[in-house]
Amino acid sequence: MKGRLLGERMAQLGRAAEYLAPQLPASPRLAIEQAQALVADVPASEIANELAIVGSSLGGYYATWLAERLGCRAVLLNPAVTPLVDLEKYVGMTTMYHSGEPFEFKRDYIDELQDLAVPAISRPDRYFLVAATGDEVLDWRDMVAHYPGARHRVINGSDHGISEFAQYVDEVLAFCGVRAG
Repeated sequence: MKGRLLGERMAQLGRAAEYLAPQLPASPRLAIEQAQALVADVPASEIANELAIVGSSLGGYYATWLAERLGCRAVLLNPAVTPLVDLEKYVGMTTMYHSGEPFEFKRDYIDELQDLAVPAISRPDRYFLVAATGDEVLDWRDMVAHYPGARHRVINGSDHGISEFAQYVDEVLAFCGVRAG
């Protein structure tokens, strides 16, 4: 839903070609490889000045790792900050959060996540955290603690999916360098 809303807004602004929202595989290693392949041909100066990654939940974990490696900006929407602990209970057959489509979450994926751990961010000015106090999956306080000095938007209430995300689309895009109007 968040990716769709961002894509729709980018299209309204005439910038649809600048927006990518790939469906990432369940394997963290393959997800990162796919994300890196998407920017492989982008010049380093454009990555640092123009690229922004938006990640939600586990995607926020990936976005943090990518932002640290690439030197770009990242918006984190209720990001997972300790998935090695949080995801253990999901090993086995489970379903996609939004679609209900079944998939297998393998124990190997937890080891792959370990390789992507970012104990501390290096440049807080590159990060915008949007955290909901009503997130029923992750603790917003852990998120705030993991991104000290970053820009924070703490939503009082809401949920893991940030149901009212439409209210924040322009703010997220502005941080990414996209101005509405």
